[in-house]
Amino acid sequence: ASEAHAQICPTSPSRQAMQTTQAAFRLSVRLARFATSRRFASTEVALVGCGVPGRGMGWYHAKQILEGEVPSAKLTDVVEPWFLGAGADGPGGKEFAEFKAKYEPTGVRFLKSIADMPKPAGKKMAMICTRTADMPKYFEEIIDNGCSHIFLEKPGAPTVGELETMAAKAKAAGVTTYMGFNKNVTEYVTLGREALAKVNSDPEFVLVHHNAYTSSELGECFERNAEGLLKNMAIHELALLVTFFNCTASTVKEVVADKTYSSLETRVGPSSGKEFTDFSRIGFTITTKDGMKLTVKADRCGGGMPGGAMSDGAMMYAAVEAGGVLHERAIMPSPELLAKVTAREKADPGLMPYFYLQHDDYVTLKERCCKAILDGAEPEGIATLQIGIDTLSLAEFLKPTLEKQLAA
Repeated sequence: ASEAHAQICPTSPSRQAMQTTQAAFRLSVRLARFATSRRFASTEVALVGCGVPGRGMGWYHAKQILEGEVPSAKLTDVVEPWFLGAGADGPGGKEFAEFKAKYEPTGVRFLKSIADMPKPAGKKMAMICTRTADMPKYFEEIIDNGCSHIFLEKPGAPTVGELETMAAKAKAAGVTTYMGFNKNVTEYVTLGREALAKVNSDPEFVLVHHNAYTSSELGECFERNAEGLLKNMAIHELALLVTFFNCTASTVKEVVADKTYSSLETRVGPSSGKEFTDFSRIGFTITTKDGMKLTVKADRCGGGMPGGAMSDGAMMYAAVEAGGVLHERAIMPSPELLAKVTAREKADPGLMPYFYLQHDDYVTLKERCCKAILDGAEPEGIATLQIGIDTLSLAEFLKPTLEKQLAA
């Protein structure tokens, strides 16, 4: 009957056009709704280890997300065992309480332990920004909590063995782990590598990194970063050597310490009263089995040199040399970045200097990770846990070798 009716009352051209228009409208509405939902979609993020506001790396990650600088991220939880426990009335406790009072009313949960955090209903990234010694413990707890992704700040663990165990647990649980090596996405490193590609005559790639501590602050610095300079400050440079030059503990042919530049010191930690021995600055040149020459220089107190860290004010740079001749140098901050750094410091004074300097890189790291989680993709330029293992292995290989050379 319906077929006969169709023959007797065929659809008119005008009715066909109306139906087509209505179908197109319905499709456009669905697409608009999808685009809107995708535009406002975000990856839930839990922060483990906030630290002192103004000084802690975890706090700065939280600040960037809470202030809307990471579009694909939504901070849902801050897990802070120290300031929500025994450290509440100690140094930094007041500042953390003020931070909590500001953001808890907005819906962010502030928790003393990971066990207190609700298990996620979907994909969720946990950022572990605690002391290095505590990272393996919290890593395992986060896996047990059910988070699908982990962003692990450098170096990830005190030892290679611990990091390998963590990697095995993450693999067994199907948890993806990113490492927080921000210099993989930094402009000056990219420019330095581009310059290196232009030099064919026995080039040497140089990475220089300066912090802005004063000599009187080294005791606190050594105590807080007890894993040592090579596993802390210079771990970024070592990660670059591993990532871009296949420089691992097994591919090093020779390493030579720069005795004139380097300094190994013993300082007393103000909190514990214990002695800590570490490099206040270290310089060395590696020759790989492939014949590549790679130099790293790291100075905890480099920011205090006359005229800035260096004559052009650079806090970090990547350089290409050949035959003792400097071919090119890419600095950080560049003149353009320096203007941004100055404006940030003026708007928000009193923070750690490297927050102003590396602000954009920290945003890029988090945004790439969170967006990739939403898209079900791999984030570009983000170090894997295997890169972290190889980097930590390189640091453990270098430390006794360099100490022995400096003592000779």
